[in-house]
Amino acid sequence: MIRLIFTFIIISLLLINQNSQHVFAAAAYEENEAILFIVDFSNSMAEKFRGVKKIDMVLDTISELLPDIPKNQKVGLRVYGHKGGFLASQACKASSLMVPIEKNSATRIEGTLLSLKPTGWTPITYSLKQAVANDFIGFNGKKRIILLSDGGENCDESPCDYALELIKSRDDIFIDVIAFTIFDQDASNQLKCAALATQGKFYTANTSAELKKSLSESLNATKEVQGKIILH
Repeated sequence: MIRLIFTFIIISLLLINQNSQHVFAAAAYEENEAILFIVDFSNSMAEKFRGVKKIDMVLDTISELLPDIPKNQKVGLRVYGHKGGFLASQACKASSLMVPIEKNSATRIEGTLLSLKPTGWTPITYSLKQAVANDFIGFNGKKRIILLSDGGENCDESPCDYALELIKSRDDIFIDVIAFTIFDQDASNQLKCAALATQGKFYTANTSAELKKSLSESLNATKEVQGKIILH
């Protein structure tokens, strides 16, 4: 009898493990969770990587994943680098909330992304500050930023320092970072620090497949695995 019970437990655990991916996907989107994409539109995104413009790889991947987001999930879009400027004071504030965080926003996010062109600089820290201070106003519960960038900060600020200050007063902000074709170690370390400090995830992606996998994993993060760090 004991052996029979033990066998039953083992089989049950195996079945749970086989189905866990689907369970996580179903549980990923919480009613009180707000998600904000921050997407890099700096001029380097117009460069080709392995024969394809980086921005085209990003837009194709995001467009493929957006329909999978449940309509009741609150999602918004902020971009940076979509406007140029001759002065650093202008270029380093080129960050805008293009789609407010709201339900059923996937179509609007896709249309907005397709209407923009890579133009300016990379004000990552300013974008994070604006997102935390303004974009999540009125939302309770978890607030998750999915930052996608092909380079590091170039506006004399540090996303790492900002994240370390942020966690002193906030424990509801999680920053996932997708470092897309970033080969500069200092830039990578700054972004990794911002993710780890906020108990977010850090991904690297150098192909369309890796980009899709990283975005998909970030979108399908669950309450149980939210605090785990995934390094590639």
